[in-house]
Amino acid sequence: MTANSGTPRWLVTGSAGMLGQDVLSELKDAGAEAVGLSRADLDITDPAAVRAAVEGAAVVVNCAAWTDVDGAETAEEAATAVNGTGVRVLAEACAEAGARLLQVSTDYVLPGDAELPYAESAPTGPVNAYGRGKLAGEQAVAELLPRDGYVVRTAWLYGEHGPNFVATMLKLAAQRDTLDVVDDQHGQPTWTRALAARLVELGTAALDGRAPAGVYHGTASGRTTWCGLARETYRLSGLDPERIRPTTSEAFVRPAARPAFSVLAHDRWAEAGLAPLADWREQLADALRTPVFTALAGPARDGSSG
Repeated sequence: MTANSGTPRWLVTGSAGMLGQDVLSELKDAGAEAVGLSRADLDITDPAAVRAAVEGAAVVVNCAAWTDVDGAETAEEAATAVNGTGVRVLAEACAEAGARLLQVSTDYVLPGDAELPYAESAPTGPVNAYGRGKLAGEQAVAELLPRDGYVVRTAWLYGEHGPNFVATMLKLAAQRDTLDVVDDQHGQPTWTRALAARLVELGTAALDGRAPAGVYHGTASGRTTWCGLARETYRLSGLDPERIRPTTSEAFVRPAARPAFSVLAHDRWAEAGLAPLADWREQLADALRTPVFTALAGPARDGSSG
């Protein structure tokens, strides 16, 4: 089957990851023909293997990535091999097969020094090795798939299928009376299930010719800080938000620099006939009602009315 005949087939790379699992689940719930390949199943830096995997696909959603931001500082070549070179290999295969590529990217391609939300067209300027590698991936998509390439930048992801900040805060609530959390980095916490649903919507719009190629910002609406996210997580989970104490980034020095401002604008969704994603508080409330998060909150619940 070619990419343009019969029921369109979707390919999800990195399907064992936190986002990849949700994308595959959303596709199956929608009744789509979908194949998921994990890192063990497919090395996206292997051109022959990628060509074989992409053949017959109408849409490829690339959730495969090197996600260790701090580790990339001392292993930039290895990180960029996945986040940059691997994306180029996928883009080349998609161009050959006539498939649309949805590339999941990051706010880290931006410098993080703005005061207003970054437009999709804002100049890039990564401040760390991870961001440089992801930017190389974006550039490959733009170069090789000018009409069929979609870059979806996201940030501050949390979900049911992998380690993440929200889960960590709930686990620590059972171990510590108070927690110091950074309050000078601004962003948009985004639930992987909400992003997964949007990726499916975008891919469907692309197949229907309703979504122009290019950059989209796949983050929740609104904005907060890590401290704000932690406090809202506690409040919604019946824990006392005052147990979260604000601190500065200087208190938690990391190998890789983090952008201080990761708030993204969402204007381009209108071009695809889609509204921006829901507010981060609404997404968080929905996520915390799922079994994984309610189980984490249970042992630490302190009787707060929420």
